[in-house]
Amino acid sequence: MSNESLLELLAAQTARVSERPALVDGATTITYCTLQERVEGIASGLAASGFGPGDVLAIWAPNVPQWLGVALGAMAAGGAVTGVSPLATEAEAAAQLASASSADRGAATLVTEPGSLVPERGSVAAQPGRATPPGIAVEPGQLALLPFSSGTTGLPKPVMLSHANLTAATRQLGTGLALTPRDRFLALAPLAHVMGFVVSLCAPLAAGATVVMLPRFELAALLDAIQRHRVTVIAVPPPVLAALARDPAVGRYDLSAVEALVSGGAPVSPELQAEAAGRFPGAMIGQGYGLTETSAVIPVPDRTGMLPGSVGRLAPGTELRLLDPGTVRDARPGEPGELCVRGPQVMAGYLGRPEATAQMLGAGGWLRTGDLGRVDPGGHLFIVDRLKELIKVNAIQVAPAELEAVLAGHPQVADAAVVPRPDERTGEAPVAFVVARGPLEPGQLIAWVAARVAPHKRIRAVRLVREIPRTPSGKILRRLLVEADRAELAGAGSGQPR
Repeated sequence: MSNESLLELLAAQTARVSERPALVDGATTITYCTLQERVEGIASGLAASGFGPGDVLAIWAPNVPQWLGVALGAMAAGGAVTGVSPLATEAEAAAQLASASSADRGAATLVTEPGSLVPERGSVAAQPGRATPPGIAVEPGQLALLPFSSGTTGLPKPVMLSHANLTAATRQLGTGLALTPRDRFLALAPLAHVMGFVVSLCAPLAAGATVVMLPRFELAALLDAIQRHRVTVIAVPPPVLAALARDPAVGRYDLSAVEALVSGGAPVSPELQAEAAGRFPGAMIGQGYGLTETSAVIPVPDRTGMLPGSVGRLAPGTELRLLDPGTVRDARPGEPGELCVRGPQVMAGYLGRPEATAQMLGAGGWLRTGDLGRVDPGGHLFIVDRLKELIKVNAIQVAPAELEAVLAGHPQVADAAVVPRPDERTGEAPVAFVVARGPLEPGQLIAWVAARVAPHKRIRAVRLVREIPRTPSGKILRRLLVEADRAELAGAGSGQPR
């Protein structure tokens, strides 16, 4: 466990690069020194309002520089922070605030942008000038962040991440990405998500780098920011990687400063990585892997180069076991198994959810990821798929991610997701939801896939849709697609129009 808090880690860098730009947002630049002053001012204002250890502050806002100042200010006042997706409804924000409230004091504060449609709950003002921080000792083991797990397999749960967890993950990422003060890191992932907060903010700022912020994804704005700020490192979800690899507009910008482009949140195919490499010659094109429960880190991307399809090697200080899904014993060498990890970045548990914690965290601190993976002789980790999402065709396991990678190779497929459909003859059958780039005939696509996979992996049906539902981090919301497919089948069976 780290012996310093996240605040101490970031403050140490501020002392070294105080006048360098920390955050860039459009025409606004905030130096490390100014950021530290804002953190101290927010901490002072919160403490004066009664906010302190045991309290939780929720931030409901897009990616703006104020997000970080408020978050670190709340932590400096001794409290914890939970981020609410800017796309959340008022009811969803209220539910999250209730779930994240401190168990011992029950106090929670909501911070949002002016004009947001929320009831007025009082205000907290930063003290003007160089305010005096509240002087609260923040311990490494103290609760710092309460992100919510994605909820793709159940209701979202508040994940307890300590300062030590965040500091460990920050250091691990900085090592793998070899971040330095000369880097300019593009922050696109929502800061309410652990990928946005840890990967896009904490890791580069702990290295003294500059973070270029974007409030939302718009391809033209993204490309302009990369060109104008000479961005060197980018972390994006898979759909954005696909746009960068394939959209004709990319060729009109100077992207030569990019040295590393990493995709995270969901698997990407080696073919897509190769396409992206063609747009960013000389840059490392890779993918990362982690969970909210592991502070976004299990392996770390390697800036010097990654094997196509691999998510990198284990982060420093991290242990891995592969468990055979059938026997729950260690898988045989070379065979895939459920990834179980242990390390300083692993959560303490779910807030107020002891049963859910026990299901996730086993004896000895081993966390069961629910993901199926394998490790090659060189220590490179490859993710096969989610265990619960494997499709059983005649009792043979079919990985949706494998079929999605095949579909992504078709020139007219912009995005795709594969889910199971009940089948009387085979038990289950793969069904694909596809976003097309242009004219696309489902029958032809089915035949195209069939020519590239084993018979039991062939897609039974294709449904053309406008978009694939995903979490802010890029994970496919398969539950919604399964429900849509069931509704479609029910409508067809009842004779109702579809």
